[in-house]
Amino acid sequence: MSNPNHMSSHSTYELREISKCNMCGSNGDEHRVLGKRLNKSQGKNPWKKTGVSTTVCQCNNCGLVFSNPQPIPASIQDHYGIPPEEYWKEDYFKLDQKVFQGEISRLKKLSKIVPGMTCLDVGAGLGKQMLAMKEIGFDAYGLEPSEPFYQRAIDKMGIDAKKLKLAMVENAEYDDDFFDFISFGVVLEHLYDPAAAIEKTLKWLKPGGLIHIEVPSARWLTNALVNRYYKMRGSDYVANLSPMHEPFHLYEFDIRSFQNLSRKLNFKIEHHEYFVCKTYLPKVLDPFVIPYMRSTNRGMQLSVWLKKT
Repeated sequence: MSNPNHMSSHSTYELREISKCNMCGSNGDEHRVLGKRLNKSQGKNPWKKTGVSTTVCQCNNCGLVFSNPQPIPASIQDHYGIPPEEYWKEDYFKLDQKVFQGEISRLKKLSKIVPGMTCLDVGAGLGKQMLAMKEIGFDAYGLEPSEPFYQRAIDKMGIDAKKLKLAMVENAEYDDDFFDFISFGVVLEHLYDPAAAIEKTLKWLKPGGLIHIEVPSARWLTNALVNRYYKMRGSDYVANLSPMHEPFHLYEFDIRSFQNLSRKLNFKIEHHEYFVCKTYLPKVLDPFVIPYMRSTNRGMQLSVWLKKT
């Protein structure tokens, strides 16, 4: 989790209007306004706070939730150039053997693993996933846009500088048909053009290769309950997204978002599932809410596996 004392109120933004759904391409007349979102933590009474807000919309066709207009920072380092120590304690730099093991287990069910296969972690952070993939025989590469994280991945975690690029996926380049596996772990929701990022990485992926994506779900029950509470209080605020404050989410995805995109790009959905994670509701409700979220696919995170056709 990020440091709650570090806020982005100093950041300068360009506001860009969205005319089409990024994932399915539907026009604005197929989008509905959910409400508005402040550039800070909203709490129980956002109407009592001052700040800058942006509108939150949802595509009626594919369920994608997005901010409109989208606030684009003058400097990407305003968002991601913060030293890791601001986020986590020193023990975060220790490698947990459980890192990425659930994803590796799923990968082994979907594909045969052969030593020497290549993988790319988009948004590599400190490189922990790269190390986990290297452990099972992959030649692991990574992309990381934050300069402090990039440097500490090399200096503290021992990541090979030749395998880790300081770059965003939008301006990175790799050979076509190079990787067997590409991962977007909690990354796609931060990108201004997620569909273009998927299209670009598909070119780097070998035919039959897999892309794993984990993103915030547009169906998350907690957001729906908080939005209902706000509405009952006579407010048009919503809990969805956080485009102008940490963690800077621009999108929430529905599985229909990826199904629609698959009709335009050369991939099929090999597997998907929802994870409850935290509910962020009073803990006394968890014994009732968590089973309900699991049985109705209303958890916080959506995990999708795409196969290049």
